[in-house]
Amino acid sequence: MALTAWEALWFLPFAIPICIWVAWSDLKFMKIRNTSVAALLLVFFVVGLIAVPLDQYPIRVLQIVVVLVIGFFANMIGVFGAGDAKFAAAMAAFIPYPDAMPFLILLSAVMIGALATHRLFRAMPGFRARTPDWASWESREFPMGFALGSSLLFYLAIGAILGA
Repeated sequence: MALTAWEALWFLPFAIPICIWVAWSDLKFMKIRNTSVAALLLVFFVVGLIAVPLDQYPIRVLQIVVVLVIGFFANMIGVFGAGDAKFAAAMAAFIPYPDAMPFLILLSAVMIGALATHRLFRAMPGFRARTPDWASWESREFPMGFALGSSLLFYLAIGAILGA
């Protein structure tokens, strides 16, 4: 794993509230707000100056651009929403390039778990009664912010524990 414990421990306290906010917002409103994307980018651009080795910093910025372009085209063909694409691009800065494939595997597993969890809770009348205004209960779409935010948190937590 290329993510160091140093990086993960610096990023994790700032990422936790943003990722929870993104997951909640997507579950409740089926929207990932631009302010949450901007907040995550701000964390990278400020905390990253301390946490990320300076030689890797420009590469991480390039990753944002590459994932944003890919996300833009994926949004155009209807694969996922614009907010999902923008948040994924912001997340890309936190993942060193050598960790891209392990992160995508983690993301895949988290997406399956998030989908199963969402569908399970959506089928529970007692839980739905406590959250009657959540748009994701009625939508045919899946709130990807739930999976994206969770994936970044799991990745950083694993990095904090196992990072070199």
